[in-house]
Amino acid sequence: MNLDLEDRLRCISDDVKLFSEKSDQNIKVIVVTKSQDVESIRPIVNLGFNSFGENYLQEARVKIEQLKNYNLEWHFIGKIQSNKIKEIVKIFDWIQTVSSKKHLLAIDKFSSEIQKKMNVCIQINIDEENTKSGILISELDNLMVLSKSLSYTNIRGIMAIPSKANALKEEKKSYRILSEKFRQLCESYNSVDTLSLGMSNDYKIALEHNSNMIRIGTLIFGKRNK
Repeated sequence: MNLDLEDRLRCISDDVKLFSEKSDQNIKVIVVTKSQDVESIRPIVNLGFNSFGENYLQEARVKIEQLKNYNLEWHFIGKIQSNKIKEIVKIFDWIQTVSSKKHLLAIDKFSSEIQKKMNVCIQINIDEENTKSGILISELDNLMVLSKSLSYTNIRGIMAIPSKANALKEEKKSYRILSEKFRQLCESYNSVDTLSLGMSNDYKIALEHNSNMIRIGTLIFGKRNK
């Protein structure tokens, strides 16, 4: 079925509304705009979406500048490079891919310099895949301890990208582990309120496991040209 943009977004919104009512929590859709130009983004803004995810600093910089007159929220969801953290902090509202003490301290340092509170998610490599960034879930507690010493960084929760193979097989163990860990973090840290889990291929599984932030690109724009 070849739905147009508005219909695709409506289908996603309907799913989100259904799960929001079931779980009694607000669920945020992050529209992943990697490789999309500004003219592809404007219609989505006009349909009421205001949270966008970008993987690459250089590409995002142009879009954020050109769309600065809209009240949009920008999430960095790409691999962090140390030499780019200062500018990432400057132009983004969230950084979802933090996976080291070094980067967490750098984010706090640069945020303090511009008196900006930065929202952060710790990325978990839940299926221990060599091709993915993130820490092991067993390492999370040691990194979370740092949150008490950070003045300009809010650790809002955790982000993960479970194995596509697991999603296809509807193997849900990783999702259950993340959901339980999120629950524990919410009980221990006042700043934690976000489980960023679920993409185009698995967002319904993620929503079943208490995700309240999903990152959708392919389902909206189609597969990217390589």
